[in-house]
Amino acid sequence: MLTEYLNAAMRHAEYEELPEGEGWYGHIVGVQGVYARASTPEDAAQELRSALEDWLLFGLVNGLPIPALDGIELKATRVA
Repeated sequence: MLTEYLNAAMRHAEYEELPEGEGWYGHIVGVQGVYARASTPEDAAQELRSALEDWLLFGLVNGLPIPALDGIELKATRVA
């Protein structure tokens, strides 16, 4: 389920070239606070996926709400 969520989120990624050759910026529509910047679109995509993975794991471990994407819902359950 986690892999499906990551793949769905990356399908919502948008990238734009920054002015004056400053590289590329990417973010995921519908997922607040996950973004990346790199020198090429490919590197921006890799950085964005890494940022998404960190954001997702932090959210799940800490019981934060994770937005549903493409019908995929993830919810943290605390283990005592």
